[in-house]
Amino acid sequence: MADQDNYYPKPEWLKIRLPRADEYKKIKSTLGNHLHTICESGMCPNIAECWGMGTATFMILGNTCSRNCKFCAVLPGKPEPVNPEEPSILSDAVRTLKLKHVVLTSVTRDDLPDEGAGHWAACIRRLHEDHPDVTVEVLVPDFHARKELIALVVSEKPYIYSHNLETVRRLTSVVRSVATYDTSLESLRIAKEMGMLTKSGIMVGLGETREEIEETIRDIRNAGCDLITIGQYLQPTRKHHPVQRYYTPQEFSEFKEFALSLGFKHVESGPLVRSSYHSKPLF
Repeated sequence: MADQDNYYPKPEWLKIRLPRADEYKKIKSTLGNHLHTICESGMCPNIAECWGMGTATFMILGNTCSRNCKFCAVLPGKPEPVNPEEPSILSDAVRTLKLKHVVLTSVTRDDLPDEGAGHWAACIRRLHEDHPDVTVEVLVPDFHARKELIALVVSEKPYIYSHNLETVRRLTSVVRSVATYDTSLESLRIAKEMGMLTKSGIMVGLGETREEIEETIRDIRNAGCDLITIGQYLQPTRKHHPVQRYYTPQEFSEFKEFALSLGFKHVESGPLVRSSYHSKPLF
């Protein structure tokens, strides 16, 4: 019988610890009410480890997504207006936290004519201007694979351009909202053709087969991706898509070996791995 949701007992390897109070308070006070992190909004299981190391993934363009994916904990709805001061606020946070490598992500903004690409560019530009020694990794929406929008982000020279495929082809329409499997792959291909170091990520445990996982990893590599993350899906609430299976650490090791055999430069594969997991040590 499949696991019904995260409220049932999890395997031992999925147990996590709470954040260290001092680092949590430091980052939380720096964020204030003006900046968001996907660590909190996405209910990431690694918030203790990452915040304990003094790292966080900033989420720009608000905290409300124009899409409603069945796996994601970020609040869907009508997004708030874009804050033109966000690049400056973000820069101040990087300075306060003394970061050397910054990871940015965002909600999807299908409500905006440029889907937020211009704001993305402004944030990266401000970080480069104020912190020339800081590298920037971006985890972006699909931008509907519009070359002109992807080019806006790429033109500001982020260190890594990342977009997640999330799941296998068969389950894309089940758990992703608006996004398509091929659009995501095309977005990655476009960024690679523009000279970017590219990265993608998938979750397992949504109901896919082993063959589908390998096919998806192969498709990501064929799109030119250099880096990949593979992690266990964990159901955020009872309203989200139920977990169908918990994969073992051994199986994640096998996924890693398979991905490396295809030529990926680096693979993070494990039960608690998420998109920006170990991004600083990797850099």
